[in-house]
Amino acid sequence: MSETVLLVGGGGREHAIARALADGDAEVHACAGNRNPGIAAVAESFETLETTNSTAVAAFAEEVGATLAVVGPEGPLEAGVADALDDAGIYAFGPREAEARIETDKAFQRRFMRQNDIPGCPEFETFDDTTAACEYIDEYDGDLAVKPAGLTGGKGVRVVGDQVTAEEAKEYLRDSDYDRVVLEERLVGEEFTVQAFVADGQLRVTPAVQDHKRAYEGDEGPNTGGMGSYSDAGLELPFLTEDDYREAVSVLEATVEALDGYKGVLYGQFMLTAEGVKVVEFNARFGDPEAMNTLPVLNTDLLDVLVAARDGEDLPQLSFAPKATVCKYAVPEGYPTDPEAGAKVRIDEESAARVAEGSDGEAILYYASVDEREDGVYTTTSRSFAVVGVSDTITDAERVAEDALAVAGEEGLRVRHDVGTEDLVQRRVDHVAELRGE
Repeated sequence: MSETVLLVGGGGREHAIARALADGDAEVHACAGNRNPGIAAVAESFETLETTNSTAVAAFAEEVGATLAVVGPEGPLEAGVADALDDAGIYAFGPREAEARIETDKAFQRRFMRQNDIPGCPEFETFDDTTAACEYIDEYDGDLAVKPAGLTGGKGVRVVGDQVTAEEAKEYLRDSDYDRVVLEERLVGEEFTVQAFVADGQLRVTPAVQDHKRAYEGDEGPNTGGMGSYSDAGLELPFLTEDDYREAVSVLEATVEALDGYKGVLYGQFMLTAEGVKVVEFNARFGDPEAMNTLPVLNTDLLDVLVAARDGEDLPQLSFAPKATVCKYAVPEGYPTDPEAGAKVRIDEESAARVAEGSDGEAILYYASVDEREDGVYTTTSRSFAVVGVSDTITDAERVAEDALAVAGEEGLRVRHDVGTEDLVQRRVDHVAELRGE
């Protein structure tokens, strides 16, 4: 039976969701603040609107006769878009505003973990007074992560001993005028993420992914929304054991058990430390870029997951192709601090697909924040597009992604070319071995 699915959001993550839905028996309609040409190409209709306007989103859903909805970004979740869709009789695969606080309010997130004995919670304190927060930094014996409690697009965290000094952290707080902040122990190790489909107390997990937040090669520079990511041909990563992965999944299971009524995707960002798996944060939706690693290798029909969630049935067991993926974002020059818009994007989905012809790999282009004009597609001031290589090994997938990026060219663009390379992955493996004293 066909379903009419409303997709909310216009980034690379949503392009990946749209493709996964269009590959099944779904009629996709989309709405976003920007017109993503990749989504528009597979959607029956595309409405440009403010996605945090819950009334407008619900009205468009009713207009197209949506029977299901998927909310991609965190902003609409915080604005209660899932609530409005549910209240209009359209099942939204995304948490309601109250449950989305697991991401949108970091102070709530940590207190929730403490109150419900969720494993992997670091030592932390929350503050609504800048002076008190600065005094805590002075008194704390060790390095701290400074986190605004609200949404910052992945760019608000400052880590003492890595990105800033203690004095610089205090200056950051004084200059930023955040209402509330979380100060927590700095976690040292290797980061990774595990995403899970959640409904009716059940969860189905996806392969682990390692994202790269720092802007420049060698993990240098300011934080970004994510410059690229990779996954392996199995559930784990080269530096993760099966036990490590299971430890992360057990954290997600405990969280779902404590989060009454949660539905949608629960994304755990973890740090593998010398003491085991710790929680960096939770997100209430697919990661961007992590969705672009996991959805292309998902053999299970995504629509089947959504329908089962809506109908209160057991979620299907997930099947994944035994393939590795490497995702690399192309961003405008100067991103994220002083981005320059207006560079022409010289690659399309067809030319990306041709890159891997005759090889064992596949190259997939996902548009993100771009400006489609009559004479082509141009960059804006945010992440422009991502290329994903899919192949038998991380090394082969990285090569496919690089070949596709060569077709795109780099005039007016910048890429972290080290994502997924053998050297980078080996450094991760060596780092974990060192942490474990091996």
